[in-house]
Amino acid sequence: MQTKPRVTPMPFRWLVGALVLVLVAASLAGPARAQSQQEITVSAAISLKNAFTDIGGAFEKSHPGVKVNINFGSSGALAKQILSGAPVDVYASAAQKDMNDVDKAGLLSPGTRADFARNGMVLVQPRQAHVKLAAFSDLTKLEVKKIAVGNPKTVPAGRYAMEVLQYYKIADALKDKLVLAENVRQVLDYVARGEVDAGLVYPTDAMTRPQEVQVIATAPPASHKPVVYPLALLKDAPHAAVGKEFIATVLSPTGQEMLKKNGFIPVSSK
Repeated sequence: MQTKPRVTPMPFRWLVGALVLVLVAASLAGPARAQSQQEITVSAAISLKNAFTDIGGAFEKSHPGVKVNINFGSSGALAKQILSGAPVDVYASAAQKDMNDVDKAGLLSPGTRADFARNGMVLVQPRQAHVKLAAFSDLTKLEVKKIAVGNPKTVPAGRYAMEVLQYYKIADALKDKLVLAENVRQVLDYVARGEVDAGLVYPTDAMTRPQEVQVIATAPPASHKPVVYPLALLKDAPHAAVGKEFIATVLSPTGQEMLKKNGFIPVSSK
């Protein structure tokens, strides 16, 4: 008769002790992993969406353990969020005015503000437009019923657009045709979907949807204030050190090349 090997039961106290050690180790490892992961918040003008998505991805690769959360929106709306106490590390605006508003409130970290890109303004219309335009002056045609622009109160592109229309002395004639959008990408959406006859956006926006939107005319530099993008670290940034490194990346040759690839003009260019 074959005898089965005797299995000695593991002492209960030993099992309890081992379980306690495992739980303690897990509780210690959990916070350590949490502390190694840092998340910085960047509030950026929505016209920077493609470029900053590229830069943010490159930054994460070069900074293991760092997550870049980018909050895109109109520069004015983002400034209001910051003025209301939103926990932001870095703010990037499409205009000096909105950055000035935050600066005047004493919310910028001294010495961190810098211009990092430039842009322009263009007139666009749907690829399948039923009204043919060739110049800004054509916006006064009776066939043109709706023209999309950003809301000048909160959207820098809207302010630049109004300056262009005033430059051509057609702003008053077009006031009843204007459709105000919450940000410049919404203007682009209206045009791409054919919901308006034309719109004024940055050339960097137009190039993101070439199959749906066509550029009709480029506004001369003299027709609007310079489209210059500043960025800065917030004074009470939750992750100031990493925020400074993100700014340095945007200003670096690598960051400037990514901006250039997305149609922006580097600040170093003449």
